[in-house]
Parts: sequence; structure tokens; C-alpha cells
Amino acid sequence: MVISGVTLKIFITLFGLLIGSFLNALIYRLPREIDIVFARSACPHCQSLIRWFQNIPLISFMALRGRCAHCKGKISWRYPLVEALTGLAALFFAPAEATLAGMVDFFFFFSIFCCFVVHAWIDFEHQILPDSITIYLAAIFLANAFFYQSWQYWLSGMLIGGIFPALVAYGFYLWKKVVGLGMGDIKLYAALGIYLGPMGIIANIFLSCLLGSLVGIMLVLLKRMAKNHPMPFGPFIILVAAWQIFFPASFNQVFSFLFFAQN
Repeated sequence: MVISGVTLKIFITLFGLLIGSFLNALIYRLPREIDIVFARSACPHCQSLIRWFQNIPLISFMALRGRCAHCKGKISWRYPLVEALTGLAALFFAPAEATLAGMVDFFFFFSIFCCFVVHAWIDFEHQILPDSITIYLAAIFLANAFFYQSWQYWLSGMLIGGIFPALVAYGFYLWKKVVGLGMGDIKLYAALGIYLGPMGIIANIFLSCLLGSLVGIMLVLLKRMAKNHPMPFGPFIILVAAWQIFFPASFNQVFSFLFFAQN
């Protein structure tokens, strides 16, 4: 019997909420190099261990009114936000029926989304992109490429994604003596190139740099950021990549209209 309809969507949404809780653990622990397998969840303020019924996605946050049960320290809104966002994403990617092909597609795209959430949030807060997440993302793309793409496609995309930004970053460093693009960003470009291919990763590099520049200029003009203050760049790469991967028809239509429209 194949599970489908509302029942399947409920199960997948609950699964997404649970995964969202795990993503929160990754976001907190990876930049602090805390063990993600054996270490118990604890309050970041008083280090009191969090019991299982205090760690139920969304429900525990509301029941505790956003505060630790022991020290009453404030719990970040990131926790329910990531959980809700991941639950909604799971619902969005949910297949109509729990067939093998449908579930493979679900786990593929949902896994990419989860990597994007962790990467974007960690980079925004700490300005790092953990290698473990990038390697996992690259492995997912390679597994997909093995079945659906030629080796020339994914290899050329990976090389362009890795080499071209590295050369630009090196040239910028020689010119300004400032690191303009971190190695984490370059590695992420290379991983994305496996799935996006040569033309797709070129489009991502161009649009993410354009978007990052526009946002940076706007923040400086509004005096929300100093001119020489470093800005996390990973979220811009991820935003464009999410558009390309999750909404390819929309991206291709808009990109073609903006850059290849003929008079």
C-alpha cells in the first residue's frame, strides 16, 4: 500500500520539524566545534541539560515562552524559525505518493535545502562555511550526477566554480592586499558547479556577486555597515543557487530575459 495525500504530507511535515531541530544543533555546534553526535543539548546560558520534552520542535518553545526552564535565559528566535522553515520546506518538497522515485527526489532536494539553511545561518553569524556541510552537499550532487549527467558536465562545472573565483580572489588580494572571497565561498562554488554545470555556475557567480555588491553598497549608504567591514557572502551564493535549483524554470526565464533578450 502506497501512502499518499494528506497522510503523507503530515508525516513528512513532522519529519521536517524534527530535522529542523537537528539543523539548529548543527548551526550552534559546528562553528563552536562541539560534538554533534554524543553531546547532550544544553542551555547556552546556564549549561543545564535540556530534557526530551523541552526539546519538541515549536511546541517546547511556546510552552517555555521562549525562555530556559532553569535559568529563564532567553531562547533565540532562530530555533522555532528554523524548525518552522524546515517543516514548510519538507511539505513543499513532499511527493504526491510515497513511491521510490518520489521519495528519492524528496530527500535529494530536501537535503540540499537543509545544507543551504545551515550554511547561510552559520556564515551570517560567524562568517564561515563549514567544510563538512560543503562536502556533504558535493556528495549529494555527485550521486545525482552519476545517474543524470555526463562527467564532462559536472567536472567542468566544478572546475569553473573552484578555479575562476579562486583566481579572481587571488588577483584582488594582490591588488588590494585584502581577502575579498574566502576559501569557504570558493569551495561552495565548486560544489554547486557539480549540479549547475558550467553555464549554471557562471550565472551563479555573476548574480551572487552582483547581489552581494548591491546589498553591500546599500548598507554602506544607509550607514548600517562600515565601508571596510567584512560581509558574509555565502548567503548570496545560496540565495541564487536556491533559485536555480528549486525554481529552475523561473530562473531560466528571468535570466534569459535580462541578459539574452533580443530587440
